[in-house]
Amino acid sequence: MTTLHPTGPSVLDRTDHRILDVLDEHPRATVAFLAEKLHLARGTVRARLAKLTASDGPLAPVTARLTPASVGRPLRAIVTAEANQAMFDGMLDDLAQIPEVVECLGISGRSDMSIEVVAVDAEDLYRVTQEIMGCRGISRTETGIVLRELLPRRMHQLGPA
Repeated sequence: MTTLHPTGPSVLDRTDHRILDVLDEHPRATVAFLAEKLHLARGTVRARLAKLTASDGPLAPVTARLTPASVGRPLRAIVTAEANQAMFDGMLDDLAQIPEVVECLGISGRSDMSIEVVAVDAEDLYRVTQEIMGCRGISRTETGIVLRELLPRRMHQLGPA
């Protein structure tokens, strides 16, 4: 079962990892399928999934993972931004109003944030970056266009510690 870890919220055990490995291959797997495939009781699988997907659980919320091209925005870019920390809350409110902003991370280093955006083309990307520059507290940005996804986001390889 997931347990409290001294350096973070929880650590997944071997059974949790087995369930997640099957879900990586079969994201829409039912409890019955998981139980049969892993030789576990349905109640065990149901309880594990409840803990994994709880609001404070380790499994991120399930969302539709659309490709940018499927929504008419094939161009991806990473915008790094320097921010006035005193205006941070308002800045995040402003960024959340830009539909093309698909993710925003606080980072260390020369910049304060890494913002992933999608756009129709270079002209549209320019418009989006100008909207970002107009957000409260953003003083400087730098944009890099994603040319190719070399390794998709992954976690399955981390296995039990």
